[in-house]
Amino acid sequence: MVPTCEPLVRVQADDFDLATEARRLTAGRRDVGAVVSFTGLCRDENGMLEALELEHYPGMAEAEIARIASEAAGRWPLTGLTVIHRFGKIVPGDNIVLVVAASSHRRAAFEAADFLMDFLKSRAPFWKKEHVRGGTGAGWVEAKDADLDDMKRWER
Repeated sequence: MVPTCEPLVRVQADDFDLATEARRLTAGRRDVGAVVSFTGLCRDENGMLEALELEHYPGMAEAEIARIASEAAGRWPLTGLTVIHRFGKIVPGDNIVLVVAASSHRRAAFEAADFLMDFLKSRAPFWKKEHVRGGTGAGWVEAKDADLDDMKRWER
């Protein structure tokens, strides 16, 4: 499983820009036939969420995401791959995560992006705390069984 590209992984507090990241993967290239992106946003949970707080261990989160991004680059013939995950307090409507996969053909880009998002939803080392409106407290978000089930598609 030799990676076809060197994935870029960033874990950051700052927002990101999809267009900038997609251009970075395609600028000056003629071998890219497809760019697939997924942007995860903070939703307001029926108007109850004030913010979602994401915590991580610096270094560990980047290393684990880089490991799975390298696995994706080894499974599919990608020409570029970017994974950005934010941390800190994020309000509804703001960006949380970005995956951009580039390839000569669409199927590889779609599957690699899907694989990465399944991993990020189920196994990425982040802890999520929901801060609800009205100051009624905050609660940790547990992993969902559906997210864990989605990961099973990729087992070899």
